[in-house]
Amino acid sequence: MGHERQMTSPEAIEVVERVRRICGGLPETEEIVDGFGHTVFKVRGKTFIMLGESEQYGVNLSFKSDRENQELLVQQEGFFRTPYIGQHGWVSVRNPQNWDALEDLLKEAYLRAAPKRLVKQYWS
Repeated sequence: MGHERQMTSPEAIEVVERVRRICGGLPETEEIVDGFGHTVFKVRGKTFIMLGESEQYGVNLSFKSDRENQELLVQQEGFFRTPYIGQHGWVSVRNPQNWDALEDLLKEAYLRAAPKRLVKQYWS
């Protein structure tokens, strides 16, 4: 994501709070701040959401997807392949706005990273 700092702007804090609300009910989700200052959401040690902030681009939200969905998403305004990990299907959006669509995409990201046992728990 490049040249990020710890997320401290009001816009970044609002984005983190929204992601926390979306992920709050997802089983065994943990939130950490990594060595680059990214806020990272993981399930059982597997990252499914990364958030960063830079002066140049503002808030950056990246989430785990697959290549097929990635191809569809990057054709929509605002979405792009995540640098460095895009080849694994990751998608990013800067300064996220459309939270209705993003909520579903972030929950799908969780389901892609979660072990089968937790996926079953999510759907029950």
